[in-house]
Amino acid sequence: MAMTLWRCFVVHGLVQGVGFRAATQRQAKALGVVGWVRNLPDGRVEVLAGGPPEALEDLHAWLHQGPTGAVVEGVAMMEAASNQPPSPPYAPPPGQESAFQAQDFIIIH
Repeated sequence: MAMTLWRCFVVHGLVQGVGFRAATQRQAKALGVVGWVRNLPDGRVEVLAGGPPEALEDLHAWLHQGPTGAVVEGVAMMEAASNQPPSPPYAPPPGQESAFQAQDFIIIH
């Protein structure tokens, strides 16, 4: 069984209002990555992703470009090696915990 890593990415630049969350969801699902993506109040986008190291590297590379219309200025990353979903503050908000149980990638609104 492949090792599962969990990474938190924070993307800054022109990344809100350009379809960044939906495109990230599509990319993550295509890579077999689970987790969530959400807008932050300061204009950045936060991504929590879990999956095999190679898939997370591919997602990280994709986040540096994002979808058409996005202007990514930088991507910060934090990593924790674990086979369990992270606990707060990186766990999904109440009522949306099933994303990890269903092995899905969700958009948090």
